[in-house]
Amino acid sequence: MTEEHSTTPPPKVADLVLSGGGTKFIGLVGAVVALMDAGYSFPRVSGVSAGSVVAAILAAMSTSDRVTSAEVKELALSVPLRKWRDAAPVPFLGPVWGLLRDSSMYRGDFAYEWIRSELKNLGVTTFGDLMLDEDYLLKERRYRAVVTVADVTTAQLVRLPWDYRRVYGLDPDEQLVADAVRASMAIPFFYKPVTLTSATGLTSTLVDGGVLSNFPVDTFDRPDGKLPRWPTFGITVVPRLAEGVSEVMPALRPLRLFDQTSLLESLLTTMLVGHDQTHLNLPWVRSRAILVESTPVGVLDFSVSRKRLEELFDRGYAAAQAFLLTWDWAEYLQRYRR
Repeated sequence: MTEEHSTTPPPKVADLVLSGGGTKFIGLVGAVVALMDAGYSFPRVSGVSAGSVVAAILAAMSTSDRVTSAEVKELALSVPLRKWRDAAPVPFLGPVWGLLRDSSMYRGDFAYEWIRSELKNLGVTTFGDLMLDEDYLLKERRYRAVVTVADVTTAQLVRLPWDYRRVYGLDPDEQLVADAVRASMAIPFFYKPVTLTSATGLTSTLVDGGVLSNFPVDTFDRPDGKLPRWPTFGITVVPRLAEGVSEVMPALRPLRLFDQTSLLESLLTTMLVGHDQTHLNLPWVRSRAILVESTPVGVLDFSVSRKRLEELFDRGYAAAQAFLLTWDWAEYLQRYRR
């Protein structure tokens, strides 16, 4: 590794910040695979919502040098998305019953078990398995993965495992990675929220981190004001809102039973993707962001075909290739120092 004052990073090293995007996550994976094929490695990966699933898996894979970009692609394309839509066992009324009982259409149990199992297969269960031995980092930030979550009980954005001790009085090394990821993907009204009880006995309700920040590209920016040792790349797939809410998030159509004007649909869509639109106007964000052109795949279209997923993967791959053609670390560092 280079010294902290150097403007030349180690070859092909970058931290990653992955935005939310529901089933459009495959576009994120396409960009990641392109970076891997270009020789990049990722010491730390942060994610929001669906991006947190990718981040956790990548961080777990980084503990082994045997994982290839082809394996990353195949794992992403083999995710059993249809089973992730696990409604309550009530014929015909499953999603509606879930909304009435738990304020959510789906339980999210199958998604949780899949994530937990895949992480376990990679040798990762708790955040203690993802520790980094890096003295230059603050002690609470020495982890390969960071998961962004919204705590609606204490009304704050939390970054796990960084904030386990500060906010909840819990040992971060003992917390399950799958629990944090499941919390980050708890899209309001879609997946059941997750609860977490602090050391003082306060129970917090945790939901999709995109509620407060869907693309926190500054997650790994140094708090001490010193120059970064290598860049942070943000990757995002932003749905084209002009297509209409029904096309972007078709799975939310049942909400119309409770809101004839589709206000909830519009609210949730703006919440999950509107942050991207505003954040990307900042020059220091856009300069290090890989923007994946969206396809008609809905954010919550869990019935999407493999062919359409592959199309979005290819767009992510192409977006990363185009980004690398113009990326200049020295120029970026001189201009923005982030």
